[in-house]
Amino acid sequence: MTGDVALTAVRLDIWLWAARFFRTRSLAKQAIEVGRVEVEGQRAKPSRVVRTGERLQVTRGEEVFAITVQGLSEQRGPASVAQTLYVEDPESIAARAETRAAAAAARAGYTPPEGRPDKRARRLIRALGDIDAL
Repeated sequence: MTGDVALTAVRLDIWLWAARFFRTRSLAKQAIEVGRVEVEGQRAKPSRVVRTGERLQVTRGEEVFAITVQGLSEQRGPASVAQTLYVEDPESIAARAETRAAAAAARAGYTPPEGRPDKRARRLIRALGDIDAL
């Protein structure tokens, strides 16, 4: 809400910025233009009007958010206020947690080297790089 006037509709790119899905409005606009944001299952334009009760699907990196718009705002406020602007579906929360757990499990077996490679190891690395070029 801005001032005393109750909002009935807000531009999609402004709402995504205000709800803190994207750091800047231009990043929100770019994500919409590329097709990473869907409103009611359809691609949208940055100038599309968002109203309360509409369902959005926002893809940000590897994460996919399925949300329902609960409130409208044209101003970016604190994160606690931004979280009141939408409600995320329980299936979406579970899917994101599962994806995060799978990524953590994939990284679990990796141990970084203790130091820089010595001369012999560098030669082996270069030799492997030459094999990949073929």
